[in-house]
Amino acid sequence: MGAHCCNHDTGPQHDNGRYRRILWIALLVNLGMFLIEIGAGIRAGSVSLLADSLDFLGDAANYAISLWVLGMALAWRARAAQLKALSMLLFGLGVLGAALWHWWQGEVPSAPTMGLIGSLALLANLGVAALLYAYREGDSNMRSVWLCTRNDALGNLAVLAAALGVFGTGSAWPDLIVAGIMASLAISSAVQVLRHADGELREGHGHAH
Repeated sequence: MGAHCCNHDTGPQHDNGRYRRILWIALLVNLGMFLIEIGAGIRAGSVSLLADSLDFLGDAANYAISLWVLGMALAWRARAAQLKALSMLLFGLGVLGAALWHWWQGEVPSAPTMGLIGSLALLANLGVAALLYAYREGDSNMRSVWLCTRNDALGNLAVLAAALGVFGTGSAWPDLIVAGIMASLAISSAVQVLRHADGELREGHGHAH
C-alpha cells in the first residue's frame, strides 16, 4: 500500500457511532481473552500463549485509546496511532525476551491446552476482525486497530500450528518459533503504522502552512 495509505484521511469515518460500538465490543472481548489466555499460558508453560495473552491486553488498551481519540482532529488520531505502534514494538521485543527465557529453561508446553485455548482465541479474533473489516483503509488510527486484529488472528493460527508441532515432536521448539513469528509481526506492524502516522502528521503540517 505504501504511500497510498499514508497520505489520505478517508474511510467510513462518517459512521463514528457504529465504529464506537464495535470498538467497545472489541475491547471487552480482548480483556476477557487476556484473562483466559494468560492463565492457560502459565498453566501450560507455553510462551506463544503468553505472548498471545499479552497481545490481547495490548489490543484492549489500543481500543480504549481509539475510543478516546475518535472524532478528534487527524493530528491527534495520528499521535494516538504512534503511541499504539510503540506499544506493539515493546510487545514484540518482550515476546522475544520471553522466548529466550523459556529456551534457557527447556520447558515443554502442554499441546492440548495450546490447541484448545488457541482455537477459542481464533474464534474471538475472527469475530472482531469481521466487525472491523470495513474500517481497514481509514486513517492511521483505524488502520492500526485493523492491523492489531489481523495480527491476532494470524497469531492464533500460528499457536495452533505450534500446538501440533509440540504434540508431534515432544519439543518446545515449535512454541518458541511461533513466539518469534508473533514478535516479528508486532514489530513490522509497528513500523508500518509509525510511517503511516508520520505521513499524516507531515500532511497536516503542510496544510497548516
